[in-house]
Amino acid sequence: MNVGESLDTPICPDVLVNNAFILILFCPLTRRAEAWVAKHVQSEATWYGNALVVEPRYAWGLAEGMKDAGLVLA
Repeated sequence: MNVGESLDTPICPDVLVNNAFILILFCPLTRRAEAWVAKHVQSEATWYGNALVVEPRYAWGLAEGMKDAGLVLA
């Protein structure tokens, strides 16, 4: 924890995750998240607006990879 930070300091997420039950949407909110997606997600991936569309069976692995890279998911 940095000086001046408290436990109540909000952490801004890098990726917003929305569970639409049939599909999971990953919306990169920061340039760091966008760069990670560009590097690790296949170019033929499906997008819905700014959100990456992912089948539930792949969502856990994608989320874990993002978290392992230090991205914050919300």
